[in-house]
Amino acid sequence: MELQHSFSKQILEIAGTTLLALPSFINPIVPFLILIGSFMINNKIQNNNEIIILKQYLSSNGVKLLFKFSIFFIFVFFIINNEIISKNFYEKYKIKELEIRNNLKLGTPTQNEFHIDNLVSIFFENMRNNTFYDVNAIIYQDNQFITSNTVVIELSKSNFNLVFSNGERLILNKNEKSKTIFDKFTYALENKTFEKLLLDKDHFNTIELILHNDKEFRNHGHNKIFQYFFLLIIALISLEIIFFYKNRKNNLFIFSSIFIIVLGNQILNSFLIFLLNNVSSFILLYFYLINIIFLLFSYFVVAKMLK
Repeated sequence: MELQHSFSKQILEIAGTTLLALPSFINPIVPFLILIGSFMINNKIQNNNEIIILKQYLSSNGVKLLFKFSIFFIFVFFIINNEIISKNFYEKYKIKELEIRNNLKLGTPTQNEFHIDNLVSIFFENMRNNTFYDVNAIIYQDNQFITSNTVVIELSKSNFNLVFSNGERLILNKNEKSKTIFDKFTYALENKTFEKLLLDKDHFNTIELILHNDKEFRNHGHNKIFQYFFLLIIALISLEIIFFYKNRKNNLFIFSSIFIIVLGNQILNSFLIFLLNNVSSFILLYFYLINIIFLLFSYFVVAKMLK
């Protein structure tokens, strides 16, 4: 039962940690969510005439203003999420993820026992907040037997340390036979290195990325700037789609074509980012120029399709 409880607790901890990363994960798909949402709204209007109901309370311009305000709100929220919310939550996510990874490296206490490979066995009465109480421990390598009030696992430099407090230590090996009383005794698990927190691109906002020393980080910052232009164009396209009232049989083909065109822009952008990171002759001017030309061209093509 204790093993099952421990496993369930780990699953819940991992699930809760993953939720912290959601603001970062949704950023790349927001433009496509807006686009798909506009397809669904258009289909709803075409089939249920909800636009007629809205017009009973709002003028035609009022209806358009309502949708424009909604998309503008999404655009503002995207910026706030991209620059502030996702950055802060991602930092918490990485710290928690690192903690879970390191805990999994050591293992999980079960049945009042904690066995760390063939290095150490800890027997305890209870555990709270990663502190073990009323401890009996065996350190196999040196034939050490320890009794202490508490033991805490802490990180130091690149290793895990076991910090025992208020206890006795008995050593029985070829080199030493002794018994000591200690207030504090630290044993380093040298074979158990922990993963360090490395700052990646999602730890920084756009300005911090552009001012970063690493070239790939700076390029990622410029990519985030382009994504704002991309989302703005998607917002304009979505408004065109919502107010596309012609009931045609080939609407599905038109909407599918629009989605492919938009997806093509993002694929092109990914390729340009690759060139920016790996080809010295490919400069930022080319990145912005090619992206913006194709983005504007896509907008005019889509606008013509919706006429």
